[in-house]
Amino acid sequence: MKAVARVVLVGIILIAIQVNVQAQCAMCRTTLENNVSNGDIGIAAGINFGILYLFAAPYLIIAIIAFFWYRTSKNANHNEYA
Repeated sequence: MKAVARVVLVGIILIAIQVNVQAQCAMCRTTLENNVSNGDIGIAAGINFGILYLFAAPYLIIAIIAFFWYRTSKNANHNEYA
């Protein structure tokens, strides 16, 4: 129970402490449009890869945590009935 309380407390603290950031979407878009129109798609490919990386990373982390949680609970149930 104490572990759950700690996780909840850390979650609340992380939600409460937010940092305001200024997005540079207009600058990125202008740079990409200029480079693509000039025939240079290297920067656009790099930014697209970065977007996909940022999109996939949280799901991968959640999947790994779920796998270990499932394996631990399966082993606990197996040991309980053995």
